[in-house]
Order: sequence, then C-alpha cells, then structure tokens
Amino acid sequence: MKLTQNVGTPDRIIRLLIGAALSAAVVAGVVTAPLAWVAGALAAIMLVTGATGFCPLYALFGIRSCPIQRT
Repeated sequence: MKLTQNVGTPDRIIRLLIGAALSAAVVAGVVTAPLAWVAGALAAIMLVTGATGFCPLYALFGIRSCPIQRT
C-alpha cells in the first residue's frame, strides 16, 4: 500500500487543532488517568495524521478528503 495523501487541508487543520487541544488537556491535568492515556494516544494519532496528510483508516475504507491530483 502506497502512502499517498488522503487527508485534505481543512481536515488536516481540524486534526492538528484537536490534537493540540487534547495534548494541552493532558499536560494541564484536566484529563486524569486512565482517560489521560486514551486522550494522549488520540492526540498523538491526530497530530501525526494531520502532519503527514495520511490516515490509515481513510485508506482502509477508501475515503479521501483531498482533491485527486492528476498527473
């Protein structure tokens, strides 16, 4: 499976904002254990998928939120 971009710009921005908010909540102690582990993992996933523009679940289900690049 080739890692082609399947997450569009608006989706990426939303993912980065959610990831940053969850990270801040965990660091500030708003979310406590065991929920902090879940929130931290979800934040990491959101930040990585937002930064790379690739979501494995989108690829698995054939979803794309970015326009198709024609070559």
